[in-house]
Amino acid sequence: MLLLLVLKLMRDHMPPVHPEMPLGVRLSHGLVWSATTASQNNYRIDANQELLAIGLTNVLGSFVSSYPVTGSFGRTAVNSQSGVCTPAGGLVTGVLVLLSLGYLTSLFYYIPKSALAAIIIMAVAPLFDTKIFRTLWRVKRLDLLPLCVTFLLCFWEVQYGILAGALVSLLMLLHSAARPETKVSEGPVLVLQPASGLSFPAMEALREEILSRALEVSPPRCLVLECTHVCSIDYTVVLGLGELLQDFQKQGVALVFVGLQVPVLRVLLSADLKGFQYFSTLEEAEKHLRQEPGAQPCNIREDAVPDHKVALLEA
Repeated sequence: MLLLLVLKLMRDHMPPVHPEMPLGVRLSHGLVWSATTASQNNYRIDANQELLAIGLTNVLGSFVSSYPVTGSFGRTAVNSQSGVCTPAGGLVTGVLVLLSLGYLTSLFYYIPKSALAAIIIMAVAPLFDTKIFRTLWRVKRLDLLPLCVTFLLCFWEVQYGILAGALVSLLMLLHSAARPETKVSEGPVLVLQPASGLSFPAMEALREEILSRALEVSPPRCLVLECTHVCSIDYTVVLGLGELLQDFQKQGVALVFVGLQVPVLRVLLSADLKGFQYFSTLEEAEKHLRQEPGAQPCNIREDAVPDHKVALLEA
């Protein structure tokens, strides 16, 4: 309650940056309520179609100086609670609005705002799922962070709540991309397996993990980088892997790759990394690093690439 009071005071004493809600926020606002209503009434919406309809309506409306058009969560909630199931409900609502503006405008003056607010509150209240807090606490507590941020800041300004929730979700997504989970297998040969794809935010964390486990120990250890779950890499990752290969060569140990998918293999072959070695299976890589006979790395020459990968690379 104290936090809500602070937000209320901030709203009263700090004017909004812009008196109108930004267009992008208005669109996302309408999509959020549409998705909520759709989930509660067992149907799905096409967000692209919704945005296309709203955008086309605003373009056509600009020729006749109409107000900007967005989805109204109030009318959507009232229609949902009234059992409206078809777009004909919009036609009925439009006719009633026109008749009211033409013949009942003078009587609207005597309707208290509290009565109108009660209608909206009673229509919107069923859309608020109080069980979601307990569900997220049981399933994944971290997801409560963007929910609570959005919910609390909406008491200040709705657009600030939506933007803050989207920003927090984006930061959580970037953190997971920058700090990917890795599976490490200790044994005669150190095996490190990234649990997800590699992109430029994750390269620094992967480099620190490899250096701390393979090169910053005494004596330095060979490492097998198991890339089964890596489906794509970018140029920053290629540069980082090239630097790691150089660091391993300076320490007199080897860094080899296993389980490379064709798109990743194509990029690494095109980069022509010095000392790059890859194997088809983990057993072959371990045999090679233990200096056992019968396991040779695939060279970077095209004639040494397995036949099925040659066909895909040439395609």
